[in-house]
Amino acid sequence: MRVNLNRSKTQRLALVAALVAALGVTGCASGLGGGAYQRGEARRTMVVQYGTVEAVRAVKLEGTKTPVGPVAGAAVGGIAGSGVGGGRGQAIATVIGAVAGGLAGAAVEEGATRQAGVEVTVRLENGQVLAVVQEDGGENFRLGERVRLVRDAGTTRVTR
Repeated sequence: MRVNLNRSKTQRLALVAALVAALGVTGCASGLGGGAYQRGEARRTMVVQYGTVEAVRAVKLEGTKTPVGPVAGAAVGGIAGSGVGGGRGQAIATVIGAVAGGLAGAAVEEGATRQAGVEVTVRLENGQVLAVVQEDGGENFRLGERVRLVRDAGTTRVTR
């Protein structure tokens, strides 16, 4: 098997662009903690309820699954595969490299954006029991602690 280490300028640029896109994936994740708000939530009226923490459980928040990871991985894998062999073998290596790179890129993106979370079960003053899952921002909620639930159009946060 022959490996071509003399890549063209276009291949090198494509490789660099794919790597930059893959590294940028980690910056795409938005905050999911009790203190993280989207810009559009500013100046909105939110309902505040008070309750007591009944349970706290560590959970994992799944990472993002956008097209960026698989596309970047496929580009890198395809470029790497195109440097192997020649003729039909090179074409096959390019396809295999692109498919394997796409799968690897998706896995890297999901793993890089996965976060620690917390499920907080709260008994409200009216007796209703709610469980809220959010990013673990180090709040360390304790059993029996009085907390606030802030609600707005399907979004609920547990805060102090």
